[in-house]
Amino acid sequence: MNKGQRSRHRLYGPRDFRRLLADLLLNIGDMRKAHKAQRVSRAFAERIMMAVTEVNGCRYCSYYHAQLALKAGIEKDEIEKTLAGNFQDAPQEELPALYFAQHYAESGGRPNAEAVDCMRDAYGSAVTGDIISYIRAIMVGNAWGNMFDELRLRIKGSPGNKATTLWDELGVVLGIFWMVPAVFIQSLFHRI
Repeated sequence: MNKGQRSRHRLYGPRDFRRLLADLLLNIGDMRKAHKAQRVSRAFAERIMMAVTEVNGCRYCSYYHAQLALKAGIEKDEIEKTLAGNFQDAPQEELPALYFAQHYAESGGRPNAEAVDCMRDAYGSAVTGDIISYIRAIMVGNAWGNMFDELRLRIKGSPGNKATTLWDELGVVLGIFWMVPAVFIQSLFHRI
């Protein structure tokens, strides 16, 4: 990226970030179950996360998950294609999940019911839940990383993105420290 130039990425303000974070944290048990059950292979999980990251454009997540994908045995060429939104080298049975992951990100974490039903038809409820758990996690990572990038560039004196303000950027980057406890308190009341 040239000095002062911003990469294409989706930005989520504090309200949307809190919604994405709450969605993840209120369903954190699903993530634990997904890891424990290992119904989704490590390589499949990385493809899912890269598919979401391709839509959201988080450079930090792209780099990190490309490294994890290499460790999971995915070839460099496939990683590059996946991060460009090209799934031609992905296993055929994973395509519904990869396209759903893109839809999930494109809808800002609000997939339509028909898409979720198609996932259940393709994978069953348990695996669909596992896939959605991975998507929720990377959505939060992407949203935070992109706002961190905006704040970092603002501090460096690069032209600001007209879509965000300093308060939006600080609200997401620093807000995570108060949002996590607030969501956990909310979940306690929700259970009662």
